[in-house]
Amino acid sequence: MSLRLICLLAAAALAAAPAARAERADAAKPVNVEADRLTADDSKQVAVFEGKVVLTQGTRMLRADRVTIRQDSEGFQHATAEGKPAVFREKREGSDEWLDGEAERIEYDGKREFVELFNRARLSRNKDEVRGNYISYDQKADFFQVQNAKEFAPAPGRDGRVRAVIQPKAKSDTPARPAPPPPVELKPSPLGSAPQ
Repeated sequence: MSLRLICLLAAAALAAAPAARAERADAAKPVNVEADRLTADDSKQVAVFEGKVVLTQGTRMLRADRVTIRQDSEGFQHATAEGKPAVFREKREGSDEWLDGEAERIEYDGKREFVELFNRARLSRNKDEVRGNYISYDQKADFFQVQNAKEFAPAPGRDGRVRAVIQPKAKSDTPARPAPPPPVELKPSPLGSAPQ
């Protein structure tokens, strides 16, 4: 497997971070990968990074114990990141917002542009946060779903509840309305008085 293909596959693993509006400039930046081991099988189009894996590309970062990346016959990338937990971070396009997430397993399907987070999954954007045992994100539709498990049954030993913290939005910085003028005092008109 060529080094170029390995880097393309590593970039696919970074794309697994579920943010449709990620920094566009990140895609043009180099992919940096650190791991204890790399195994690449050119005939199967698979690369496996193991041991304290850290992938970065611009503002994107993925950290895991193991990252497996494969390319299918149509050229689409598929990635699985595993860790206790696997974590990612990415800056959103056009804002100072960051998307952070974690799960024991994160799977990315490049053909469907679909991301799944399994077991102790968490996504946060600034101070808003959702938690559940399963989070899915359809990047094409910009739609995500949080459940207690993929098949709607609580994982053993878990209460099966989905949790969310949503912060109130700050009021806009529009200027306050000016105070209304004081009421007009009515006085008799000198012209309207009785003739003399």
